[in-house]
Amino acid sequence: MSQEIRNIAIIAHVDHGKTTLTDGLMEFAGAREAGASMDSNQLEQERGITIYAKNTSVNYKDTKINIVDTPGHADFGSEVERVLRSIDCVLLVVDAQEGPMPQTRFVLKKSLELGHKPIVVINKIDKPAADPERCEEQVLELFWELGASDEQSEFPVVYAIGRDNVAKRKMEDELKDLSPVLDLVLEHVPASKSYDESDALRAQVFNLGYDNFLGRLAIARIYEGKVAKSQQVIIKQGEEKPRTGKVVKLSTFEGVSQVEKDEAFAGDIVLIAGLEDINIGDTFTDDEAAEPLPAIDVDEPTVAMQFLVNSSPFAGREGKYVTSRQIGGRLEKELEINVGLQVEPAGGDAYDVKGRGEMHIAILLENMRREGYELSVSQPKVIIKEEDGKKLEPFEEVTIDVPSDYQGSVIERLSNRGFIMQNMIQHENQVRLLFEGPTRGLLGYKNQFIIDTKGEGILASRFIEFRPYAGEIKKRQLGSMISMATGKALGFSLYNLQDRGELYVGAGAEIYEGMVIGNTSKGEEMSVNPTKGKQLTNIRASGSDDSISLTPHRPLTIELGLEVMQEDEYLEVCPISVRLRKQHMKEADRKRAK
Repeated sequence: MSQEIRNIAIIAHVDHGKTTLTDGLMEFAGAREAGASMDSNQLEQERGITIYAKNTSVNYKDTKINIVDTPGHADFGSEVERVLRSIDCVLLVVDAQEGPMPQTRFVLKKSLELGHKPIVVINKIDKPAADPERCEEQVLELFWELGASDEQSEFPVVYAIGRDNVAKRKMEDELKDLSPVLDLVLEHVPASKSYDESDALRAQVFNLGYDNFLGRLAIARIYEGKVAKSQQVIIKQGEEKPRTGKVVKLSTFEGVSQVEKDEAFAGDIVLIAGLEDINIGDTFTDDEAAEPLPAIDVDEPTVAMQFLVNSSPFAGREGKYVTSRQIGGRLEKELEINVGLQVEPAGGDAYDVKGRGEMHIAILLENMRREGYELSVSQPKVIIKEEDGKKLEPFEEVTIDVPSDYQGSVIERLSNRGFIMQNMIQHENQVRLLFEGPTRGLLGYKNQFIIDTKGEGILASRFIEFRPYAGEIKKRQLGSMISMATGKALGFSLYNLQDRGELYVGAGAEIYEGMVIGNTSKGEEMSVNPTKGKQLTNIRASGSDDSISLTPHRPLTIELGLEVMQEDEYLEVCPISVRLRKQHMKEADRKRAK
């Protein structure tokens, strides 16, 4: 109660080292056991990215420092927007080699608008091409570009190697530990308002969780007063009628653990169970006259697709939950915590699902399949709005780092997709390209980008705003190779088909009529029979018995499937398999539909 509290968030572009730094700070302050990490979710560990914002705290020099680790990928930006409202300062982590990237701009802009005075951590200074001085200049330019005040632009800087848990104030200093980072926090972050007995409770929810036994959980910052276990509270939201609730369980965050408490005081961040219908931005208080805190706005979704019951010939083979009611129930549960998502029934067995990007929805699908759900999804489409009789669509800012040899093909591809180049920065044999264009033009491009840059390019994007519709866009259209038979794919047939495009199945795979087994490089649709075996005769000829050599096929993943699928196709997402199929299985039905 008497302890000083500081609240900070760590923000950065994806893969600039936020979570590694947070883990290091916890370890340095003795709040982390060996091997424990903030990225506790299995998907986060596999992909090496943060998907969900998480809370922790460390004790340093008799001060409690609450830290919120935020996602770096633009598709999870809604997590960051909410967190920034609940803290008093941000640590902006920037890679010393890459410099500021799109998500750096996005999160910094939000922080500056809220009046935060960021502390800049220039990380990965041990990289071969790291240039901390240049990086610091780029960060300063970004501050000015985003309209930072003079006070905000005079940001303190610390140089770090997050992976080695070391940092220093000046480049000439010696690297020892992470104390320079925590010392800067104590010097520059204002202490939270301390508890006063005369203050009424005022706390605001900025994140949600879910527990199978306790139901919805609210993560909230206490601004004034105190909250206690079993306390009755009044929940307020804007003009809505106040409602009441009871605090069933109260916890605070210490290291990677949650610690149950009987009461918590102003300045702290708490986890509360028992307030069932509470939402992001709700204020809870113990005084009917208390004013609710300003609402928290979350950016709207930009991409939509349909989730349907799987109706393919192989439906129900792998999934435990396959009905429309079960899929709908799982989506409702997701809405409890995933506020960037919107779900609406679309009639029949379908649901319209809207999210912040392809990856946002792909992560949901990956979680569902691992839980035993089986479903089909339609091709992702951007959300088109109408305002004052004008068609509006979402636009993205794209930053690309590529070796100079590949810049021509990248510029050509993106120009054809409606993107306009804003800037080009040459640095030795690398070039950074900045583009703006419609989100539509980016759908299905990332796979092509990897091929064009031979895997050496880095592409990052962020949503800017809705702008007037950009007209038709030319995309490189891959055709589909469609099976016209049901059975097992044979190596002999696939050997003859592999020259026509890229295959998604290997020899021995079970296939059905209407399933897409690969793509055709020329862009036309092709019906094929991958189950056809070699014609056997009793006549031997020279060369007829040569062994066949199959090029390794490219197994479908959820992300690849969402990228390559056509408008008249469904992606079948099952616990073990991911398949692509035509909506109409028979060729005659497809021709009729066209």
